[in-house]
Amino acid sequence: MANKNIDMSKLRQIFKLSIKHHEGTRLIRDITGVSRTTIQKYIKQFRELKIPWDELSTLSDKELDELFHTNPELPEPPEREKELYALFPQMEKRMKQPGMTLEKLWKEYSNNTIDAFQKTGFYKHYRKWKGRSHPSMHMIHKAGDKMFVDFTGKKLEIIDEQTGEVNTMEVFVAILGASQLTYVQAIESQDNADFILCCENALHYFGGAPAAIVPDNLKSAVTKSNRFEPTINKNFDAFAEHYGMIVLPARAYKPKDKSLVEGAVKISYNKIFTMLYGQSYHSLAELNENIMRHLENHNKTSFSGRTYSRMDQFTEMEKHTLQSLPSMRFEMKENVQVTVMKNGHVCLHRDKHYYSVPFIHVGRKVKIFFSKSKVDIFYKYELIATHQRIKSPHTYTTESAHMATYNNHLLDWNPQRFIEDADKIHQDVGLYIANVISKKKHPEQAYKSCQGILSFAKRISKERLINACRRAHQCGYYNYKAIETILQRNLDQYEIDEIIPPMPDHENIRGEEYYK
Repeated sequence: MANKNIDMSKLRQIFKLSIKHHEGTRLIRDITGVSRTTIQKYIKQFRELKIPWDELSTLSDKELDELFHTNPELPEPPEREKELYALFPQMEKRMKQPGMTLEKLWKEYSNNTIDAFQKTGFYKHYRKWKGRSHPSMHMIHKAGDKMFVDFTGKKLEIIDEQTGEVNTMEVFVAILGASQLTYVQAIESQDNADFILCCENALHYFGGAPAAIVPDNLKSAVTKSNRFEPTINKNFDAFAEHYGMIVLPARAYKPKDKSLVEGAVKISYNKIFTMLYGQSYHSLAELNENIMRHLENHNKTSFSGRTYSRMDQFTEMEKHTLQSLPSMRFEMKENVQVTVMKNGHVCLHRDKHYYSVPFIHVGRKVKIFFSKSKVDIFYKYELIATHQRIKSPHTYTTESAHMATYNNHLLDWNPQRFIEDADKIHQDVGLYIANVISKKKHPEQAYKSCQGILSFAKRISKERLINACRRAHQCGYYNYKAIETILQRNLDQYEIDEIIPPMPDHENIRGEEYYK
């Protein structure tokens, strides 16, 4: 307690009780709560200064603090020590290079310095300097090693110009461990797709990928937390693999694992959020444009007490250590298991679109992996077909090579069989089915439609199907949907001249029944 500085109000109280009222140290201790040793120290200082009470009582708190709490001047350090300390900032930067150690730096220093410190003294002075310059930094991050990512707790807002509705946006932060170059972006949510998009944008901002990515235990990154072996989200793991990174989730209750990104979050509040408050933004693009402007300024501002910035440090010692980015961006994939139909196609039910596979796989269960632009089809881990994703429903994407083996297989489905089954109902149905098949580039593309059309004979009646085929033939429409629409609207029961085009269904149209 004797070595601790006390509040100026208590110091004034001590002097007033001791000098003006001549109270003893025991009573002063009981009144102020300050130890007798500390009280005696300050009273002794007062007497040595020989300042009258009237003059002392007029001093401000700042003047009183300077008078009684001035630290004694430290002796000037030796010249060799000053020269060593001048080398430490550059050594600190070199410590972030892969494979660099303090021992290597000492050997280099001792070989180039006449009156060099021994290894123990060198280590002691480096740690002493490190403790003064970075009192809270305990971890050394190697260049190109890790990127730390997280979301901020606070959010930003955009305002819809049309409705005035206020929408809150999440804010993503990424930071490279060695150079501390930072990336910040606003995004609509923290879901898996948005999180991966932000991580990918950060990599493109940095111009390369580190060896590892360190997320906090977000659901978008870690499906199940575990101290020893957490379960990584499959899409996030695939994203990391696409860019040649490994995922190292921050350990729960280990604040050092994520101290850098938490520091970056605090800095973003100070350097970016405060600059954005009080301004209105009407789109996510506009908000991110302003974030980037302040982010660039932050990354190019020199560190406190340093002559270089995050961007300088990144360009000098980390940029060249990052992995090159692949030419294609990552695309999230989903997968479903389906059975190959007799026409040699599989159906991606999400789009109701059909894709061809080699005929040898008819009847087998295969897996479809699909992204926004691509469809890959696998059988027992073997890629058997690849197509561009098409979202038009009830249509086919067919490769001629897949259909080339058709004649080599004895299949129940073939054009002749469908036409013969249709002729058994009526020759007009047979003619219609022949047209349905002929309109397709590959006959196999029409098999599902033919099967569906012929099924109406059992589901409704042969007579109505015959009339529907005649009606559709007169109109020139040859597909399953045309027959289905005719039967649903009972158009097969009218002569073609009697048909009045029906009003479209709409919630704002009352219809003829309303007026009866």
